[in-house]
Amino acid sequence: MKNILAIFSLLMFVGFAQTADAQMSKQETKEWKKRIKALSPEQYKALLEENKSLKGQLSSLKKEVAGVDDRIKEKDDQIADYQDQVSSLRRELADAKKKAKESTGTESEASSGAQTAVSTKGVLFKVQIGAFKKKDLSKFSQGNPSFQLDEKDGVMKYTIGMFKDYWEADTFKKYLREMGVKDAWIVAFKDGKRVPIKDVLEGVI
Repeated sequence: MKNILAIFSLLMFVGFAQTADAQMSKQETKEWKKRIKALSPEQYKALLEENKSLKGQLSSLKKEVAGVDDRIKEKDDQIADYQDQVSSLRRELADAKKKAKESTGTESEASSGAQTAVSTKGVLFKVQIGAFKKKDLSKFSQGNPSFQLDEKDGVMKYTIGMFKDYWEADTFKKYLREMGVKDAWIVAFKDGKRVPIKDVLEGVI
């Protein structure tokens, strides 16, 4: 261990001899010269080879660090680009939501006007989507003429849509079944009262 330390010290001295001469005292310079003279040729050669090897490793590490810095800069640029894209997409999403909301409001108003324009007099067809005893969805039917609740004997029956034409109601029923509402079926009303569909179907068709 002492030999290694001595060699390393001498290596430092050899590499910085000129600078050291300007900073070291005469006594220190004399001491270091003695140490150099005490080295064998093999030791001196080993010091030079090790010095060369260390310089090579240092150069390689510097290049590697420079490469890492370049990759970090590239990643930073990519992150900044992604952040810009995300900000742009968020703005587009906000605009799309705003437009969709405005469009939905307009469509709802138009749909509401169309539904209220349907007269309840005469024969009317609706599509029933379910009948329940414990599921109360009445709050959703308030102010919504296309979604209605008919309650009888404690059973709440929910219907969607109002159609004067049976085949239009049948098409709507098929769409609902394709969407997963397996219990959708057509019910009939006459002058606002529910009646068996067979009592009105013949005259309508």
